[in-house]
Amino acid sequence: MHDQIAVVQGDITTLAVDAIVNAANESLLGGGGVDGAIHRAAGPGLLAECRKLGGCPTGQAKLTRGYQLPAKHVIHTVGPVWRGGAAGEPDLLASCYRSSLQLAAGKGLATVAFPSISTGIYGYPIALACRIALRTTKAFLEHHTQPRLVTFVCFTAHDLDEYKLALAEMVNGGARLHPVV
Repeated sequence: MHDQIAVVQGDITTLAVDAIVNAANESLLGGGGVDGAIHRAAGPGLLAECRKLGGCPTGQAKLTRGYQLPAKHVIHTVGPVWRGGAAGEPDLLASCYRSSLQLAAGKGLATVAFPSISTGIYGYPIALACRIALRTTKAFLEHHTQPRLVTFVCFTAHDLDEYKLALAEMVNGGARLHPVV
């Protein structure tokens, strides 16, 4: 399993993969952070296609073309806003990853890159979010042949360190994969 998951630091908009995942808002019409960066890099065609999708509920995902991105497709998913952990945030965040991976598998996409969903303006603590991301992805990959490689693209060195620690814990027995909220 660990050879199907990679963790890197970088700019997700520069990756030539089958799909990058956009941490979108419910309108899918662009915003700040990674959402704004993806929309800017993809060009106006992405916004035009997103207008036709009618938004997306939290925890779900929708697929578009990649337009001017090196990635062939963009999977848009809406993460939860952090409200302390008792408002269903962990399940909604896990659903973002599952829904995105299901879309990728259904389209036969072999390579998918995720940002750290909900950890920016939505305030989800990175130490909790990365463990949900990795645990959900591992469980999905155990039962599916696609995607063959899932890359988690961290924007900051701090996020990269958190993902590397969580991945090492998962590979070595998962002692801290279920942190207390």
